[in-house]
Amino acid sequence: MEPIVQESRVENHFSLDRYKQAALTLPSYTLNQRQLCDLELILNGGFAPLTGFMNQADYESVLEKMRLADGALWPMPITLDVEIAFADTLRAGSEIALRDPEGLLLAILRVGDRFAIDREREAKLVYGTTDITHPAVRYLLQHTKDVYVGGELVGISLPHHYDYRHLRKTPAELKREFKERGWEKIVAFQTRNPMHRAHQELTVRAAAQTGANVLLHPVVGMTKPGDIEYDTRVRCYEHVLKTYPEHLAELCLLPLAMRMGGPREAVWHALIRKNYGCTHFIVGRDHAGPGKNVAGEYFYDPYAAQALALKYQNEAGIHIVPFQEMVYSKKQAKYFPVDQFPSDEKPASISGTELRECLQKHLDIPEWFSYPAVIQELRKAYPLKHQQGVTLFMTGLPSSGKSTLANALMLRLREMTGRPVTLLDGDIIRTHLSKGLGFSEEDRELNITRVGFVAKEITRHNGMVICALVAPFKKARDKVREMVTEVGGYIEVYVATPLAVCESRDRKGLYKKAREGVIKQFTGVSDPYEAPETPEIQINTMDMEPEAAIDALISQIKQLGYIL
Repeated sequence: MEPIVQESRVENHFSLDRYKQAALTLPSYTLNQRQLCDLELILNGGFAPLTGFMNQADYESVLEKMRLADGALWPMPITLDVEIAFADTLRAGSEIALRDPEGLLLAILRVGDRFAIDREREAKLVYGTTDITHPAVRYLLQHTKDVYVGGELVGISLPHHYDYRHLRKTPAELKREFKERGWEKIVAFQTRNPMHRAHQELTVRAAAQTGANVLLHPVVGMTKPGDIEYDTRVRCYEHVLKTYPEHLAELCLLPLAMRMGGPREAVWHALIRKNYGCTHFIVGRDHAGPGKNVAGEYFYDPYAAQALALKYQNEAGIHIVPFQEMVYSKKQAKYFPVDQFPSDEKPASISGTELRECLQKHLDIPEWFSYPAVIQELRKAYPLKHQQGVTLFMTGLPSSGKSTLANALMLRLREMTGRPVTLLDGDIIRTHLSKGLGFSEEDRELNITRVGFVAKEITRHNGMVICALVAPFKKARDKVREMVTEVGGYIEVYVATPLAVCESRDRKGLYKKAREGVIKQFTGVSDPYEAPETPEIQINTMDMEPEAAIDALISQIKQLGYIL
């Protein structure tokens, strides 16, 4: 079964029925969000020359040399990670039906090989670090499964998108559009953030410098945790598009799962834009950088991405347009590249952190920085803190007082705020949501992740949710924090009641049974509890009545700004 390559890598209608019938007897694998993004760009030609997920030879060559095994320039591993149990059922030549979470058949993978992952080696070679504050490293070390499966793809269907369909174009569709418009030079602009006046100025300058039209090509796949969700960003891009001179710019969405890989990612982005028909690509300061590491230093030199992209631009077949940061002169009422700024004035700029603070506190944002319509969209995404959704995640030893505090806090918050407050109690969750799970570390993590998913959805819609669980392992708690902070506020509450006090309070006799060996894997006795190191709130109920403890919690939640 050889893959058929057309203008995208989706099979023709003549063969569709045959492959769909064959897929009914094949093992299926459901793709996660990153894998769906990667698959779409393989199938639509955005990742050319890739024709499938990387085999070991390509993977190793990319890690070591930034090239596929045949020598073609390619800086980023594009891999399909699966569980060991699933991989053990596969052999070279096996076929897998790849499906989306709703079961839709997207492609058939013919297995070329499968190989174990050395996560730390991949992190060091691709991202230059094993620091998990780097989002791609954290994903690799904490979320990537244990085996990679490489092989060619037969495309059945591109992932279906119900939103912004007029802005979602394949490389072939976009190239046709450029030809119809008579655009011969196109300079692409990459962003995962909202655009403001400085970005518009930068792209207009790039167009004038190159004699090209502008393709605004923002990422709407996975970006950095905590980024503004893409639907808000797209509305902002549509507002900004109206500010360009007529017929100068076009907007198209890119379904890319970013890795925030700095210099390597800049080369990768350039290759993708070449596949989309662009002749030029803007690389700015700290392109695709993830910010700072645990030591408070930037992961990559601010202009390392420019240097690497320029080094490979001839081989990549696309001109790199390097740009300095754009800053504003209040005296001259115009933007300058920072290296050309007048020496007699201090440049005006607003950092991303400062902008978020202004939005969260509803402070004024000057018009020289952004457009009123963009700020209006962003204010919808940043309600005042006391109006945001928030998760209060209570963790502590069994019988530490979590459930009592959670129930009382729920009632007090409802009384004070008039808002609906949802309680997700560990015992109730075990009965209804996680029935059948045991108490191994894996089952505990799955239980906590399920709770985190529910809490995230409630928080996303500006609800308040209290989770009361033992949650003994830091890794699982961190996963929930990461999930929830993508959409709203998160407060970890460590109920730090000492073990001896918890044991003396035990109404069900569970500690006694655990010490007698009747109950296995009991936290605090036969299983460890990894106490939070930096919770937002820590409370010890040993010498506190419930009313006093609730007063203390309310006071600290007020200090954090989530209630008035």
